[in-house]
Amino acid sequence: MSELIQHGINALILGGTYALLGIGLTLIFGIMKLVNFTHGELYAFGAYMAYMAVMVLGLNFYASLVLAVMLGAVLGGLIEFVLLRRLRGADIDTTMLVMIGAWIALQNAEQLTWTGVAKSIDTPFPATPLVLGPVSISYNRLFVFVVALGLIGATYALINRTKLGMAMRATFQDRDTAALMGVNIDTIYTATFALGSALASAAGALLGPVFVVYPSMGDLASLKAFAIVVLGGLGSIPGATIGGFILAFVEELGAGYISSGYRDGMGFLLIMAILLIKPTGLFAQKERIG
Repeated sequence: MSELIQHGINALILGGTYALLGIGLTLIFGIMKLVNFTHGELYAFGAYMAYMAVMVLGLNFYASLVLAVMLGAVLGGLIEFVLLRRLRGADIDTTMLVMIGAWIALQNAEQLTWTGVAKSIDTPFPATPLVLGPVSISYNRLFVFVVALGLIGATYALINRTKLGMAMRATFQDRDTAALMGVNIDTIYTATFALGSALASAAGALLGPVFVVYPSMGDLASLKAFAIVVLGGLGSIPGATIGGFILAFVEELGAGYISSGYRDGMGFLLIMAILLIKPTGLFAQKERIG
């Protein structure tokens, strides 16, 4: 039983960052109707920015995380403004090819800048874990969980309690009507892509110190983000949140009780099984995002 509880806690902590990835991607897809192939690279970008700030520039660890998230938002806004705004109204094939090109360019830029050698990020947390009865939790992972929950809550508040969030939801429901009501669609698209990018960068900056940072780390993260969005239901933020935790629990239990080599495969097997039963995902919402 203690082993099961330990796996459950590990999954809960990992699920918070998975949820950030899923929420960021579902926001972009739901509002912009765009398949964002750069999402995983923005995750890697956040991790590398945290590494640069802490290990190269010697900045405070907590300030470095904030900086990484802000830079992720800026990069996302630039991608939307420079690339996607010019493709407004273009066919889906052209847009997908451009985003795939951006994904490859970002990954190669990371490899050119930082080389292919994995990097680690120092943290201010003690190496000795926090022991609670039969389970132990590293202080770093506990910090990741708390911050991830805070960011999830802040995103919900932004979407449901602010004018910007209201404009995003209106654009999701009916872009043309929202434009007639005075919503600047271009601004909403840029803000949406920047927000989704910031959440992906936050996940990378949080998990970078837990694991290691390397150029192709975004590939698997991108696949998992797409899986979470499909599992939870396209356009559903609660679905993406719950889907992130479900994926983390299945991966952790699969690694613990079957084999660590099947960690990633177990989650995708579950998703295929669920989609065979409910092709729209668990929490698909037809008319609203939030």
